[in-house]
Amino acid sequence: KELQQREGIDSLIGSSSQMNQVRETIRKLADVDSCVLIRGESGTGKEVVARSLHYLSHRKTSPFLVANCAAIPDTLIESFLFGHRRGSFTGAVEHSRGLFEAADDGSVFLDEIGDMPLGQQATLLRVLEYRRFMPIGENKERECRARFILATNRDLRECVSNGRFREDLFYRINVATIYIPPLRTRLEELPELTEQFCQRFCASMGKPPMRPDPQVLQLLQSYDWPGNVRELK
Repeated sequence: KELQQREGIDSLIGSSSQMNQVRETIRKLADVDSCVLIRGESGTGKEVVARSLHYLSHRKTSPFLVANCAAIPDTLIESFLFGHRRGSFTGAVEHSRGLFEAADDGSVFLDEIGDMPLGQQATLLRVLEYRRFMPIGENKERECRARFILATNRDLRECVSNGRFREDLFYRINVATIYIPPLRTRLEELPELTEQFCQRFCASMGKPPMRPDPQVLQLLQSYDWPGNVRELK
């Protein structure tokens, strides 16, 4: 129950009509097994939405595993996702389960999917199409049972036009989408967000609850928050 509150839909702060629409879409898509693409600027809370989808679904007792496609070196991404056998390449001193195998019946969250190298995009497309993958150094395919949630802060249609993202992969993942609006378009939520963050940090530091001064809130509302909720936090 505590995990549901911390990681589930209750962790989404904000009572604007835009955020209520986000919650409603999460509820509709929670038990849909097709890919879900989360769009929004950096710092809007795409991983929070992904976790909410997972913990509201029938997969909530299985793992929720995350890969930031922009942070994994090109030479390691296939090993990270698919796993490898010992001796399959220099430095592979032991067997390693990849993300797709470790996720089991849970959810795989691929963040910054727009930054995945083109070569790996073709491999990912095959996994999504046939639900099978092959660890490096093996010659037998394994079944992938996980649900895929993907996120990006890029305009993937523009990336397709520029040749940086495969068109066939775009259509494969652009099935069900959730758009998270930037904080500057819902500034009415600032008092609620600020107070929630204050309460969380006070609790974590063992301090009595504090409420932000009205003048502080007025100052915060005069800013356009290019870093969105992450910057406010």
